[in-house]
Amino acid sequence: RLKTEVQDNYQEGYGYQGESYPQEEDAASDATEGHDDEDQMYEGEYQGIPHPDEVKAAQRAARAKARQAQAGATELEELAEQYEDIMEDCGHGRFQWSLFIVLGLALMADGVECFVVGFVLPSAEKDMCLSNGEKGMLGLIVFLGMMVGAFIWGGMADKLGRRKCLIWALTINCVFAFLSSFAQGYGFFLFFRLISGIGIGGSVPIVYSYFSEFLQMDKRGEHLSWLCMFWMVGGIYASFTAWGIIPHYGWGFSMGTEFQFHSWRVFVLVCALPAITSLVGLMFMPESPRFLLENAKHDEAWMILKNVHDTNWRAKGQPEKVFQVTHIKAPKTQEDEFIEIQSATGTAMQRWAVRTLTLCKLDAKILYFNVVYCAPITLIPSYFSYYGLGVWFPDMIKYLQQEEYESKVKVFHRERVERFHFNFSLENQIHREGEYINDKFINIQMKSVKFENSLFEDCYFEDIESTETIFENCTIRSTVFYNTDLYEERFIDCRLENTTFLHNKKGCHLDIDEENDVLIYLVSFLGSLAVLPGNIISALFMEKIGRVKIIGLSMLISAGCTFFLFLSFSQAAIIAWQCLFCGVSVAAWNGIEVITVELYPASKRATAFGVLNALCKLAAILGTSIFASFVGVTKVVPILLSCTALVCGGLVALKLPETREKILQ
Repeated sequence: RLKTEVQDNYQEGYGYQGESYPQEEDAASDATEGHDDEDQMYEGEYQGIPHPDEVKAAQRAARAKARQAQAGATELEELAEQYEDIMEDCGHGRFQWSLFIVLGLALMADGVECFVVGFVLPSAEKDMCLSNGEKGMLGLIVFLGMMVGAFIWGGMADKLGRRKCLIWALTINCVFAFLSSFAQGYGFFLFFRLISGIGIGGSVPIVYSYFSEFLQMDKRGEHLSWLCMFWMVGGIYASFTAWGIIPHYGWGFSMGTEFQFHSWRVFVLVCALPAITSLVGLMFMPESPRFLLENAKHDEAWMILKNVHDTNWRAKGQPEKVFQVTHIKAPKTQEDEFIEIQSATGTAMQRWAVRTLTLCKLDAKILYFNVVYCAPITLIPSYFSYYGLGVWFPDMIKYLQQEEYESKVKVFHRERVERFHFNFSLENQIHREGEYINDKFINIQMKSVKFENSLFEDCYFEDIESTETIFENCTIRSTVFYNTDLYEERFIDCRLENTTFLHNKKGCHLDIDEENDVLIYLVSFLGSLAVLPGNIISALFMEKIGRVKIIGLSMLISAGCTFFLFLSFSQAAIIAWQCLFCGVSVAAWNGIEVITVELYPASKRATAFGVLNALCKLAAILGTSIFASFVGVTKVVPILLSCTALVCGGLVALKLPETREKILQ
């Protein structure tokens, strides 16, 4: 009786081929794949457990009855239900897994982009002689570019297509990332990283919208959560390659003193590989059929859906299974109906104005919902805390290291050195009220050396490389500085009498042994790796307990993790709490991204996701700026800010609508 009822519903509601519903042997589920149905019965039959195919058939029948009972159901709702049934018939198999890998690499490229500048900054600042202000701008410019890119590409993906816009976005990212690796000046490097960020900024809103439209309802939450794992892989990839490449400062080449290509530039090139690989894979992927249906390209959508169906069932050993859809609904969107009414009257300019005004009103609704309802209570607190603490954790570790380093400083008081040849490096020293008469400092390095109220007379400095070395209130007479980086600005309130500077070194010079601290790469690597348990848990339980509960619980537990940072007084403790925080907070990210995809209709899905992601990048910029300013000052303010934001977001997130069993509109 159930099969007959389902058959009638299909024949009335959708255009399927044939006069009968597919037989059971043609509709074997994934769970029974590879079994011979003639020789083997469904194992749950003896316990009265319905077959998975029967459950799906019953769900379809229930939806068909509900649709018939609702006389006011719109064409868009009918299309959504039919599309869900088609995706169930196509199954989940080889095609989705292929697309999963390709889009995952694009998401991985986004994760890599967030780490690139942070890893290269210690080396780049030496090559480009960056000030603290320039370093800060370079750290923020990537997020600024990603914010702009998310807003632009999200809207374009709803107008021009998911696949096309993602290809353009990744192409821009790859080209300008390549150019940035060769940029010698700060201005060009900053500009290229900005455009590269604008390109990769489109990956998140497009990837989730694109992949969700190839997933059936009962697979969507789980597999979107698995997709989120690629962002973690991007962090691991960036940390691992930075550790393996950047410390080898000799890797590269130079052309005189004007063009230097050191190891950190090699690292920038290597970081573009995920985007390049994804770009190649996208050449073999189709456009989203749901986007094509929304834009009245039904024949093309039908061919893609048929290819998905045939690919999956052929891989499952059932090539004889036929794609039975012959007709797909072709609804008109509200804006199309409104514009159609206006098309008969007025001038071309008036019709253009009407269409622009209509689309702007629809986009304004999306923006309003994001700003007023969804973004402030979910992703913005999460981004603010995650990226803020993401900067605070490594900077705090650096501060603790610097404190430990300064505690070991050697102080020399009123030393007098005459006719001595310094041929060994000076490090972490303070010389007060010393006298240096007719001394030579040749071919040495000076790191964190300070001379106070000292006298240099008839001295000679040659081939000196220095880091954080200054002369303060010193008197320097008849002294020559030849081929050194001890510029005049290193001499603070000093008296220079008959002093000569010849052939000063150009650029800044890197102390290979100290500047590239392996611990910083290790901290980022562990923070990215710690995300793995949270990803697994959220993927396994996204469909079981729902999106809203995962978001709320994860944010509240993350708030608890930040509160316990008050008890952290060592590098090891900070690293441990960082790992725990990253592992827990990622579950909230996954839930929010899944629910964002499911809240919006196909015609505005990427636009809404792009606007929301742009706002979140703004929160990340604010978080990194605010939290970084408190490093070495107090840890109370960053912890309280993060904890408060997460608690408020977690409590209000519990009021979000649950979309676990909602058909993708």
